[in-house]
Amino acid sequence: MVIAARVINDVLSLVVFTLLDLLDVFLCLVYKLADYALEAEWKPCYCSSARDMILVAERSGSKVLSLTSSTKLQLDDISDTLYSRSSLVAEVSKTIVNELRKLKLFGHRGAVSTASARVRSSTATATTFTTNSTIIHLLQGKIGGHKPHAARSWIDCGCESCTHWSSPSGSRDTLFVHAEGPQDGKMAEEDVLFIHGFISSSAFWTETVFPNLSETTRSRYRLFAVDLLGFGKSPKPPDSLYTLREHVGMIERSVLDRFDVKSFHIVAHSLGSILALALAVKHPGAVKSLTLLSPPYFPVPKGEQRTQYVLRRVAPRRVWPLMAFGASVLCWYEHISRTVSLIMCKNHRRWELAFKFVTCNRIRTYLMDGFFCHTHNASWHTFHNIICGSAAKVDGYLDVVREQLSCDVIVFHGRDDELLPIDCSHAIQSKVPRARVRIVDDKDHITIVVGRQKAFARELEEIWNNASR
Repeated sequence: MVIAARVINDVLSLVVFTLLDLLDVFLCLVYKLADYALEAEWKPCYCSSARDMILVAERSGSKVLSLTSSTKLQLDDISDTLYSRSSLVAEVSKTIVNELRKLKLFGHRGAVSTASARVRSSTATATTFTTNSTIIHLLQGKIGGHKPHAARSWIDCGCESCTHWSSPSGSRDTLFVHAEGPQDGKMAEEDVLFIHGFISSSAFWTETVFPNLSETTRSRYRLFAVDLLGFGKSPKPPDSLYTLREHVGMIERSVLDRFDVKSFHIVAHSLGSILALALAVKHPGAVKSLTLLSPPYFPVPKGEQRTQYVLRRVAPRRVWPLMAFGASVLCWYEHISRTVSLIMCKNHRRWELAFKFVTCNRIRTYLMDGFFCHTHNASWHTFHNIICGSAAKVDGYLDVVREQLSCDVIVFHGRDDELLPIDCSHAIQSKVPRARVRIVDDKDHITIVVGRQKAFARELEEIWNNASR
């Protein structure tokens, strides 16, 4: 039955994702026409070929691109998964050829070579999405300081909470930070930085952990929960590529510099774990403890292309489980995910009202707020440039944490997590032997915190107290 279920899942996945491949191509044309009709310009996407432009720039030694008047973009900040994502048909064909080769079902080596060549040719042409005019514009210097406040896209929400940063009084250079600290003029003894995960917001922490911390803890610590760049109430610049460098720089300016934070504990969930590691490596003497929840760390087998391997692990293009199916649709298909943003995010106020009406306003909507308050540009680039694009960097970060940092490292993971397997956390322990891994039964990617916030608050207090001794 297990084998039969797996075969059915594979067959359905092949059919469904082949249709999605075709739908994404169709939507590409639809959005080209819509962008031109509504904004009088062809908006760049990642469907046109410009990979050679990247290679030419690398060979010529041009490693730095001008993004805005205050930002420099490194070529290695851009993940190749943005512009190179083979179709499922091509991958299945390649797998079949490899399996036949192993079973020696081809009559002679020449047949295998010919078949393999055909698959490679197919993959390299009609079945591969390659990079785009966005990168070409960057290489040619067409995106620069002349547009410090680029206009938002017509698919993005225009409500005040989503665009306040673009007003004359708003700040484009700092994130939204929810800060809490001791009252009555008392000085905080220590600081804690909370970093949320993908398509979430600071409310993931402020609605769960913050209210459940003890009075003693709240009188001793300053607590900072950020909305990452492009999410929640933070700026969502349409001309940003949301690279690791940009995310880390915004956190530094918005929290460490603004609040004069000298040393701090870090608590990070999912995607935030990558940013936490990057911050820890950049400020090795300042981090007192590192608490990671469901970190997306995948050791890449020898011979595999790192970014593509991580993309396939996080978004495996299978119809089951449902969380993996949703992640696959949003992460493989640029124009389908843009459609989801158009339906869900642009109309988030209507969805929130409908949800409150159905539930008679008895359920808090902070998870919905985090999901809705982002743009397609922010989520698309953050996923590819952080989760996939950092695949080659996380190993180095963990080496630094193991060899140069002395802070405590604690990793939590839900046993029922269907998005990121518990192997991710065990792999971190293999890289950093002093890391302590805690597997929580009957909890998944979200309920590792939501639903057990009281217990998790007590666990955090224990971690911070032990680190301070």
